[in-house]
Amino acid sequence: MSINYVQQIYGTQLDEAGRCCHYQKEEDVVALKCGRCQTYYACFKCHDEWETHHFHAIDRADLAPVMCGACHQTLSYEQYQTQRCPYCAHAFNPGCSLHHEIYFK
Repeated sequence: MSINYVQQIYGTQLDEAGRCCHYQKEEDVVALKCGRCQTYYACFKCHDEWETHHFHAIDRADLAPVMCGACHQTLSYEQYQTQRCPYCAHAFNPGCSLHHEIYFK
Protein backbone atom coordinates (compact mmCIF):
# COMPACT_ATOMS: atom_id res chain seq x y z
CA MET A 1 0.00 0.00 0.00
CA SER A 2 1.32 3.42 -0.86
CA ILE A 3 0.13 6.96 -0.39
CA ASN A 4 -0.63 8.99 -3.51
CA TYR A 5 -0.34 12.73 -3.89
CA VAL A 6 -2.43 14.89 -6.21
CA GLN A 7 -2.06 18.69 -6.01
CA GLN A 8 -1.87 19.01 -2.21
CA ILE A 9 -4.48 16.31 -1.58
CA TYR A 10 -3.35 13.18 0.22
CA GLY A 11 -5.06 9.82 0.29
CA THR A 12 -5.03 6.23 -0.83
CA GLN A 13 -5.36 5.44 -4.55
CA LEU A 14 -6.33 8.96 -5.59
CA ASP A 15 -7.60 9.78 -9.04
CA GLU A 16 -7.06 13.10 -10.82
CA ALA A 17 -9.99 14.70 -8.96
CA GLY A 18 -8.86 13.60 -5.50
CA ARG A 19 -11.30 10.70 -5.13
CA CYS A 20 -9.88 7.94 -2.93
CA CYS A 21 -10.49 4.22 -2.58
CA HIS A 22 -13.10 4.87 0.15
CA TYR A 23 -15.36 7.31 -1.71
CA GLN A 24 -15.60 7.13 -5.51
CA LYS A 25 -18.85 8.75 -6.61
CA GLU A 26 -18.71 11.49 -9.24
CA GLU A 27 -19.40 14.12 -6.53
CA ASP A 28 -16.69 12.85 -4.12
CA VAL A 29 -14.21 15.58 -5.01
CA VAL A 30 -13.88 17.39 -1.69
CA ALA A 31 -10.64 17.27 0.29
CA LEU A 32 -10.82 18.37 3.91
CA LYS A 33 -8.16 19.91 6.10
CA CYS A 34 -7.26 18.22 9.38
CA GLY A 35 -7.35 20.68 12.27
CA ARG A 36 -4.24 19.17 13.81
CA CYS A 37 -1.78 18.60 10.93
CA GLN A 38 -3.33 21.19 8.56
CA THR A 39 -3.11 18.71 5.66
CA TYR A 40 -5.82 18.15 3.05
CA TYR A 41 -6.98 14.55 2.81
CA ALA A 42 -9.54 12.95 0.51
CA CYS A 43 -11.34 11.61 3.59
CA PHE A 44 -10.91 10.96 7.30
CA LYS A 45 -10.29 7.27 6.63
CA CYS A 46 -7.30 8.04 4.40
CA HIS A 47 -5.98 10.48 7.00
CA ASP A 48 -6.21 7.93 9.79
CA GLU A 49 -4.45 5.29 7.68
CA TRP A 50 -1.42 7.50 7.13
CA GLU A 51 -1.06 9.81 10.12
CA THR A 52 -0.09 8.95 13.71
CA HIS A 53 -3.11 10.87 15.04
CA HIS A 54 -6.82 10.69 14.27
CA PHE A 55 -8.47 13.30 12.05
CA HIS A 56 -9.29 16.44 14.05
CA ALA A 57 -12.25 18.59 13.05
CA ILE A 58 -11.32 22.03 11.76
CA ASP A 59 -12.93 25.24 12.88
CA ARG A 60 -15.54 26.50 10.42
CA ALA A 61 -13.89 29.93 10.65
CA ASP A 62 -10.66 28.60 9.08
CA LEU A 63 -10.01 30.53 5.87
CA ALA A 64 -9.69 27.38 3.72
CA PRO A 65 -10.91 24.18 5.40
CA VAL A 66 -11.90 22.58 2.08
CA MET A 67 -10.28 22.01 -1.31
CA CYS A 68 -12.14 21.14 -4.49
CA GLY A 69 -10.47 18.11 -6.04
CA ALA A 70 -11.77 19.00 -9.49
CA CYS A 71 -10.06 22.41 -9.75
CA HIS A 72 -7.83 22.38 -6.63
CA GLN A 73 -9.11 25.72 -5.36
CA THR A 74 -9.44 26.15 -1.61
CA LEU A 75 -12.83 27.09 -0.24
CA SER A 76 -14.25 28.67 2.88
CA TYR A 77 -16.82 26.76 4.91
CA GLU A 78 -19.56 29.01 3.54
CA GLN A 79 -18.51 28.32 -0.05
CA TYR A 80 -18.47 24.58 0.64
CA GLN A 81 -21.97 24.71 2.12
CA THR A 82 -23.41 25.70 -1.26
CA GLN A 83 -22.77 22.07 -2.37
CA ARG A 84 -21.02 23.24 -5.55
CA CYS A 85 -17.57 24.66 -6.21
CA PRO A 86 -17.81 28.41 -6.87
CA TYR A 87 -14.77 28.20 -9.19
CA CYS A 88 -15.51 25.22 -11.45
CA ALA A 89 -19.19 24.50 -10.58
CA HIS A 90 -18.49 20.82 -9.81
CA ALA A 91 -21.19 19.40 -7.52
CA PHE A 92 -20.24 18.02 -4.10
CA ASN A 93 -21.65 14.87 -2.56
CA PRO A 94 -24.60 15.81 -0.31
CA GLY A 95 -23.97 12.57 1.61
CA CYS A 96 -20.86 14.15 3.12
CA SER A 97 -23.20 15.87 5.57
CA LEU A 98 -23.39 12.51 7.36
CA HIS A 99 -19.76 13.07 8.40
CA HIS A 100 -20.06 16.79 9.16
CA GLU A 101 -19.14 16.42 12.85
CA ILE A 102 -15.95 14.57 11.91
CA TYR A 103 -14.73 17.38 9.65
CA PHE A 104 -16.02 20.62 11.22
CA LYS A 105 -16.45 22.18 14.64
